[in-house]
Parts: sequence; C-alpha cells; structure tokens
Amino acid sequence: MGCSGSKRTRGDEAAKKIRKPKPWKHSEPITRTQLMQMRDEFWDTAPHYGGQKEIWDALRAAAEAELILAQAIIDSAGVIVQNDDLTICYDERGAKYELPKYVLSDPINLIHEN
Repeated sequence: MGCSGSKRTRGDEAAKKIRKPKPWKHSEPITRTQLMQMRDEFWDTAPHYGGQKEIWDALRAAAEAELILAQAIIDSAGVIVQNDDLTICYDERGAKYELPKYVLSDPINLIHEN
C-alpha cells in the first residue's frame, strides 16, 4: 500500500478507507491553545492556495470528525484520497489538497493545560 500516486482512478481512490495519521511530534512542545491557533490559521488561508472552497470545507469537516463520519463526508464530497491519512487528496477536477498532520491529529508532545 504505497503512495506512489502514479495512477489515480476515481473508483479505487474514492473508496480508500481513511485513518488517523500516525503519531507525530511537533518540533517543540505546544499547548492545545497554540495547536488550535495553528489549525485556525491553516483553515483560514488554505482556500487561497487553490482548489474549491466546498472541498476545503469538506476536508475541514472530515478532519474535525470521527473516522466513520469523516469517511462519509469525504465520499459524499467526491474527494479522491491519495494518502489514507488525508494528508494528500484531490478533487474531481484534479486540484491537489495537502493537509498538515497538525490539522488531522494532536502531536504526542502536546502540553496539557490545567
């Protein structure tokens, strides 16, 4: 199950089961508040880099949902998943959408605020 991306057939890719990204570590420990600020900044600026706003909205909804709901959102929006952790996706027109891991899951070195 590689991510060569050499062939993208709608039937195969649209049916790909999504999963949460593998555990990852931020370059320095961050708080939940900092993480949420990074996520908000990404989602606020992402549509300006191309693609359709509707797809960005669907990707955000999927990123913030539980896996079963996220799968339904991705499937109904017609998103073509290249990497099953949603870090690389395409729309039906071929526009590429790259999502950083920090919008998809929490880092292992998250500082828990009291």
